[in-house]
Amino acid sequence: MKIYINSIETMGLVDGPGIRYVVFMQGCPLRCIYCHNPETWKLNDYNKAYEVDKLIEDILKYKNYFKNNGGVTFSGGEPLFQKEALLEALKLCKKHNIHTCIDTAGSIRGFEEILNYTDLVLLDIKGIGKMYKNITGQDDKIFLEFINYCKKINKDIWLRDVIVPGINDNKKHIIELVNFVKNYDNIKKVELLPYHTLGVSKYKKLHINYKLENTKSMDVNKCKAMEEQLNKLLECKSVKEKKNN
Repeated sequence: MKIYINSIETMGLVDGPGIRYVVFMQGCPLRCIYCHNPETWKLNDYNKAYEVDKLIEDILKYKNYFKNNGGVTFSGGEPLFQKEALLEALKLCKKHNIHTCIDTAGSIRGFEEILNYTDLVLLDIKGIGKMYKNITGQDDKIFLEFINYCKKINKDIWLRDVIVPGINDNKKHIIELVNFVKNYDNIKKVELLPYHTLGVSKYKKLHINYKLENTKSMDVNKCKAMEEQLNKLLECKSVKEKKNN
């Protein structure tokens, strides 16, 4: 079975714990207004096609670098877009005792068996309520199915949220996020990622209209302060709930 790939990072440090072999898979059903990789949207725009077993052979060359806390992350695009190939790759990784992670928006059904071979989910939340559709162009029904199933099977999640100036860089969004996260004990970490404009030039090359063309990059320090505020509120709520119980 072939797996269609946009790019590979062999020594990734930000897409899961430890040193990661990161596979950026091709294809995505969403059209997020801040997406910085529009070249990954269409499946037939891939840079390289691997047989899955050949990809695993390449991954094994780097296994010594993973040590005990690294592994493989399947990202995108949206890795669930190629769910059959993803499942085969995950099974082979587990056969070789490699820690597995998927970086997903949880936007495609048929994820149940895939999660059986996934150690950690990096879940992109995109937005809460109406904001989800404003950002992605779709409703959040499948996303909620995905995260609720992860809760049901107690699958560890690191939640990621991109903070965009003028859209969600405010206290109201932080409160909404806190109220959302508190319903999921399996969310082990929440990361706020600052929006950046590094992908704007790609839209021009692909002749795609970029909806945030006049939006500046998110201030990194402000984003960090928002994340600290978020974690303090989550900690306070956790303490209060334990006292009430």
